[in-house]
Amino acid sequence: MTSDRVAVTPEAAEQIRRLRAQHGPVMFHQSGGCCDGSAPMCYPAGEFATSDADVHLGDLTVDGQAVPVWMSRPQFEYWKHTHLTIDLVPGRGSGFSLEAPDGVRFLTRSRLLTQDEWKRLDAS
Repeated sequence: MTSDRVAVTPEAAEQIRRLRAQHGPVMFHQSGGCCDGSAPMCYPAGEFATSDADVHLGDLTVDGQAVPVWMSRPQFEYWKHTHLTIDLVPGRGSGFSLEAPDGVRFLTRSRLLTQDEWKRLDAS
């Protein structure tokens, strides 16, 4: 359920399972702010077009299936020293993210990478 930069809580993984049952494979793009705050936005896989302007942070693994997590390259420059965990909390999030109609929202919890984690990522 984790990569070097991203992880998912059991609650968020369960919501991902429900969303996959409804929509098929999903992906996340960590929003950089504005109307949706700084929320991890969940979309059907491929519906949010990524490009060289985005960084693939890693994949969450839910039931053996990869769930890619992306972030814009300029935002990554600010967040590159952090590990992100996608969690699920009660309440309405943005109308653009798949979980919005369910009365819950995905939330990003962050922490600084440890020195060992940073060295490993920096070497790759």
